[in-house]
Order: sequence, then structure tokens, then C-alpha cells
Amino acid sequence: MSHAHPELGPPPELAANALRIIPLGGLGDIGRNMTVFEHAGRLLIVDCGVLFPEDAQPGVDLILPDFDHIRDRLDEVEAIVLTHAHEDHIGAVPYLLRERQDIPVYGSRLTLALLESKLREHRIKGTTVEVKEGDVSQAGPFSLEYVAVNHSIPDALAVFIATPAGTVLHTGDFKMDQLPLDGRITDLRAFARLGERGVDVFLTDSTNAEVAGFVASERDIEPALDRVFNNASGRIVVASFASHIHRIQQIIDIAQRHNRKVAFFGRSMVRNMAVARELDYLTATDELLVTPEQLSQLPDDQVVLVCTGSQGEPMAALSRIANNDHQIKVGPGDTVVLASSLIPGNENAVSRVINGLTRLGAKVVHKGNAMVHVSGHAAAGELLYCYNIVKPRNVMPVHGEPRHLKANAELALATGVPAERIMLTLDGGVIDLVDGKATVVGAVPCGYVYVDGASVGDLTESSLKDRRVLGTEGFITCFVVIDSVDRKVVAGPEIQARGFVEDDAVFDDVIPKIKQSVEDALRNGTTDQFALQQLVRRQLGRWVNDQHRRRPMIVPVVVEV
Repeated sequence: MSHAHPELGPPPELAANALRIIPLGGLGDIGRNMTVFEHAGRLLIVDCGVLFPEDAQPGVDLILPDFDHIRDRLDEVEAIVLTHAHEDHIGAVPYLLRERQDIPVYGSRLTLALLESKLREHRIKGTTVEVKEGDVSQAGPFSLEYVAVNHSIPDALAVFIATPAGTVLHTGDFKMDQLPLDGRITDLRAFARLGERGVDVFLTDSTNAEVAGFVASERDIEPALDRVFNNASGRIVVASFASHIHRIQQIIDIAQRHNRKVAFFGRSMVRNMAVARELDYLTATDELLVTPEQLSQLPDDQVVLVCTGSQGEPMAALSRIANNDHQIKVGPGDTVVLASSLIPGNENAVSRVINGLTRLGAKVVHKGNAMVHVSGHAAAGELLYCYNIVKPRNVMPVHGEPRHLKANAELALATGVPAERIMLTLDGGVIDLVDGKATVVGAVPCGYVYVDGASVGDLTESSLKDRRVLGTEGFITCFVVIDSVDRKVVAGPEIQARGFVEDDAVFDDVIPKIKQSVEDALRNGTTDQFALQQLVRRQLGRWVNDQHRRRPMIVPVVVEV
């Protein structure tokens, strides 16, 4: 199995008879999915999503793929193809279209509808091309055939990419639910047909590669949800991904059977459900749905609230409810259902939400204590099945953390794919397909791009480190006024701290030492203010570390009179 290593150099110039594959996101994380295909000087992009920040990235709103590798070649991009409408696959499209607005975006009906509502928020008018399973379209040298796949959002597609240099089958996110709520199964007949035609590189979803067997059907959670409704005496709050239309349809159907009205909370939830209803992907009568303002007129045992925040996002509706900072108040008798998976990295945030709701007296039902969620990603048994019917010449696991990619690679190996034809790489690894053989040929720089408010890409790792220090260790300023002629300190040192100690008097012991060090340096001829500031930082930093075992941010200020 081939690996992308930091020591890999830049890739060579692409040969005329080669197809190049460059993952710019999604290999190493659950999110930020983006893959660039290159042939004959033209580019094709499959998916362009975001990654959501973790606790170690304070203040960050979103994380984008790094566009630097293609920024100077945007005029060579033939199209963006979207496999489905989850944020980790479409969320970064507006940021890419800011740089070239007329790139055609191909996707299914629902995918484009949800993307277009997002583009309107960004005040971008994109060029969209609606496609469906069975369609074939041409984008420059790339022939694109779309295949129906089942996922946790309707209208998901796999894409078969054919070029003179070879073929690729990209599954997108998929599973093999044989009894999906909308009756739209993963088209394994198409997978087999494409396998007979010849798949040179198979890009496969790795998220559940470590999970044995087959993923349960979406229908299997209905009895558990029905029991929640039977046992609930007060209001029911259901938190879900705003894109999980099948799940929310189940909630609506069960609510109707139990004579409960449904209200949506959270901007993305309200927006997505409006789009889904308009396109008939979600069925709900006007009588069943109520506005938040109408809730106060209904008894608690007649309402269901469907909201965002199942991942513990600080500003989402459920987190604010748990913090008692929302118009919706929960207490004894109320039931909260977290009807979603737990994305790696969000464990602490979700735990805080569950504890907050429990303190308020609500009963919390989640995947850990009831079957209220099934995954949207194929498990190991399903992946083995696909390898055996597609029979790819080369395999490139995608969509997952390193352990998921490795587990997927081992499944391919078990089905007979030679180890040297399994491209186990990470973001930035460059794979060339030449004469049916795929090889890792180099790597391109590929980092995180942070969205921080209106700022895109300005926030650096150094700034994030400073934020983490501020959040965990505190902040100390030390102000000193010097007279470089008389070579003495004329005011200060004055020390103030935030997030470190309550009483600044703890610094009384170190103040004389800082003053003495500064005056010694002045007498020895050091008058440069930066050098004196560094002296103050070292002196104060050593003392704080010795006395308090802390490493706060220290900002020394030396002023000359």
C-alpha cells in the first residue's frame, strides 16, 4: 500500500496519457471533502465541503479545503460535481465560487436546491446543472455518469468519470439500505455494469470500514422513536442534522400518529425543511406544522420541536436550550432526543449539552441508550460486497480518518486487490493513473483554511495557539517605564493578569526582580526596547512557571521617557 509522506516532493509534470487525482480534503478528517481530477490540462472537482471546528480551534466558524493548489488554474476548471447536499460536501462551494463565479456546478435536484439557498445567503449567482441517476454529461475531457446511491439524505449520487487516460468510480457517501424510506436503493446493478466496463480507480467511502457487517435500515429506528413518543408526558424535542430529511419525515409521521404538532427551530433547519417541502422530498400538512409563536397556545403533550444542535454546536438551538438561553424552556416531563451520530471531536460538546438538559430535569434519549440513529455510511460487509462486484484495478479509500482509510484498504486487500494498487494517502497526496496503474507521485501543500467571522484564511495556527493559551493559561501584562539616559526604571513594573489569579498582589515578589534585571541591562548598555521586553518576558515567565506551574501569555510593554 502506498502512503503520502511529508518528505514527498512536488509531483512531476503530468504526462499526456495520465489522469491525476489530488485529494484536497476528506482524507484524514470526517469533513472538508474535495477531490481534484486533472487530464489534458483541464480540471474537474468532486465535492467542496467544510469541516466543523473542534475545541482546540476556538473562535473558528468553519474550516475550508486549501484552494491554493488550483487558485492559479481556476480558468481550467470544467465543473464542480456534488455527490450530495451534506455540509461536508457542499459547504465550501460559495467560497470557491467567490474566486470564479461561473464554474458550472452539477448535482441532483435536492442538492442544487439546498446549495442555491446557501449561495443566495452569500449573494452569489452560480451556474447550476441538474442531473439525475442514469444521466451522462460531458465536462471537457471528462465524461460523467451518475449512479443512484442511498445515504442519510435524499438524491445522493455516485459519479463514474471516464477519460482517455482511464476511469474512476467515486461512491460519494453511501450505504446499502435495502428498504429505504424513499424506495431509492444504491444501484448495485450499475456498479456491476461499470465494473464490467472497467474501473481503473475506485474511490470508496471509508467512514464505517471498521464496523463489521451491514448498517441497519433507517426503518429500524421507528420502533424506538415510537416508544419515546408513547412514554413522553410533556414536550418532545428532537435534535437532528438539518439535512437528514428522511429522519425528520419519520418524526413528522410519528408525531401525526400521536396527535402532536411539529415546529422547526434553527435557521438551517427551517431553511432546509422549506426547500424539502417545496420539492416534495418532505411531506407534512399545513395543519400539522406550527410556528414557534403558536407553541404557547398548545399543551405540552401536543407538541414536537425539531431543532439543530445534535453535535453540541455552541450557537445552535439545542445548546442554547441546554444553557437555558432560548425561548424554549425544558424541564421535568420533557424528553429530548439526539437523533444523530456523534462526529469524532464533538464528544465533549455533546456531553455538555446532555448534562445541561439533564440538570434542567429533561429526559435525554440518544444513540447510547436507545436505537434512535442508524449510520448513513456503508459498513465493512457492504464495502466487501462492492469490491467484489466492481472488481477495480486500483483502490483509493476516501472520506475518513487515517484509521478508517486503513481499515478500508485492508478490506480491498482481502478481496484480492494487490497491495501495490491500494493508494492509502492523505490530503495533498498526488496519484497518477498511467496505463491502468495508479501510483503516488508526490504531494502538494494542503493545510486548513479557517473561516473566522468575515475573515477567510487570515487566521493562522500561531493565532490559534495564542487563543488556546488565553483560554487555558490566562494573560499577563507587565508595563515598565525606563529612562535610558539615567539607566533606571522610573515607573513600574506594573503587572495585571486576566484568567490567571484573582489578586494581582501575588506578583509582589517578582516585581523587584524584574526591576533589578531591567536596570542591570540598562547599566550594561542595553537600551533597545524589544530586547528589554524579551528580558521582562523571560524573567516573569520563569517565575510564573516555577511558582504556579502555568504558562500564560505574557505581554511585556517597555516605554522610554
